[in-house]
Formats: sequence, structure tokens, C-alpha cells
Amino acid sequence: RGQLEAALRGARIAACEVSLPRLVTHPTPTGYRRGLRGRRITAVRRRGKYLLLELEGGRELVLHLGMTGSLILAGRGEERPRHTHLVFHLHDGRDLLYVDPRTFGETALVRRGDYRPLRGLHGMGPEPLGSDFTPQRLASLLKGRCRIKSALLDQSRVAGIGNIYADEMLHRAGINPLRRLDELSSGDVERLHRCMREVLREAIARGGSSVSDYVNLQGERGGFQNAHRVYRRAGEKCSCCGEIIRRVRVSGRGSYYCPGCQPLEPDPGA
Repeated sequence: RGQLEAALRGARIAACEVSLPRLVTHPTPTGYRRGLRGRRITAVRRRGKYLLLELEGGRELVLHLGMTGSLILAGRGEERPRHTHLVFHLHDGRDLLYVDPRTFGETALVRRGDYRPLRGLHGMGPEPLGSDFTPQRLASLLKGRCRIKSALLDQSRVAGIGNIYADEMLHRAGINPLRRLDELSSGDVERLHRCMREVLREAIARGGSSVSDYVNLQGERGGFQNAHRVYRRAGEKCSCCGEIIRRVRVSGRGSYYCPGCQPLEPDPGA
């Protein structure tokens, strides 16, 4: 978000190309293009996995990058990467490209703060790096009997945590992804709270994780993938204890964990 804010604040959108109309969830693709034309970007925010570009005139451009989407700044006329589905032409001669090989993302133009057309954004949980996100707040959100990995991916509980970071948070906290919420102690929740914020801050500082298609605004890969302890390391030795990392499926997602660091049955003395 910081890169976008620095690069786009004050820029004016001259026109928009939409080559994959189904990405536009609100309004129609035609209304989306017309509504963006000539509007100046006044601020850039983030909410969970959504990027929110505030526009003059009380509108907001919402972008969700899905699993493989990236935003890239390019000069007018430069060759576009494959899978470029949206192009925002800026008045200053630059183009903002939305590139997404698997096309799981979405975009919408809404009245500022009215997220009802976006089911995933409307009713989203709190931000894990927010000042009001305390261990007590996390404990109140982790109620029920579902598995902890499923709960972390539930955006209505906590905003913005994806598959990679959930695995890394759980490993650092020593919590098996298959454990159920009602099995967690207050100590587990406190460790998880600390590790959630630790992982997210490190990932931001390193520019994110590039395990497949993700690149930053300049087309550069992130660096946090080099610090992954378990994600996509099944069959390798854990760097912390030497046990072999395993892969299981939780809620349809591949989940990686170390049976030594993250036993399914917690140590009663821990």
C-alpha cells in the first residue's frame, strides 16, 4: 500500500481499459469505465486483502488481487505482461496495470465507504496490526470448534490473513493447524497474537512473499519467501527442530506444519 500511495496520490485517471469484464463486480463494466474517467486519486488505503483508492467526488476504486494478481506501473506504450486484464491510463502518461494469471481477483467502483456490493469486504473482521487488536480481542474472535487454520483464513474473524501467513504464524506460535479453537489455552492465544503481528510486520518490511506470480509496483519480487519456515517445505527438515515438515489439507487448502514444533496434542506443562 505504501508504494501505491507514494506513486498514485494526486494522479488523475484519464481512461480505463477492461479486457476481462467479469472482474468488475459493480457497477457494469461500462459504468465502471465512465465513473473512473477524469477522477483524481486522493488517497490509498488497505482493508484486509482489498486495496481502496479514494477518488475525488466521493467515489472509491476497490481492487482485490486474488491469489495471483499484481499491480504494475508502466510507461504509456510499453509492452504489457501477459494476463493484463485492467489498464488505468493516468493523465501523466503512466499506466497502472492489473495483471492476474488465475483471475480470482475483483474490482468495483463504489460510493466511498459503501461496501455492500462486495461481499468479502462488507462485514470484514478487525485488522491484526490495528492498535485495538489485543490478545483479548483475538480470544473473543476465536470461539467455536472449527480448526484454528480455518479460523485464521475466515476474513469475518480477522482481516487480511492468507494461506502463506497463516502457516507461518502457526509455526512460530507452536500451534498445529488441525487443533480446534476450543482446545486453545490463553497462552496459545497470546503466543499466536504476538506471532501474527511479528510475521505480518516482517513480511511488509521484506516486500511480501513471491512464491508464484506476485511482484511489487515496479515488477520486482518480494523477499519474505526466503524467510518461510514451513510453507511449501513439505519433506524438508524443520530449521528449528530437525523434524520433517508435513502437508495436510484444511478447509480445502494445503497447510504446512512441523510435527515437532507443532504437536497436535499440546504439552500439558506448556
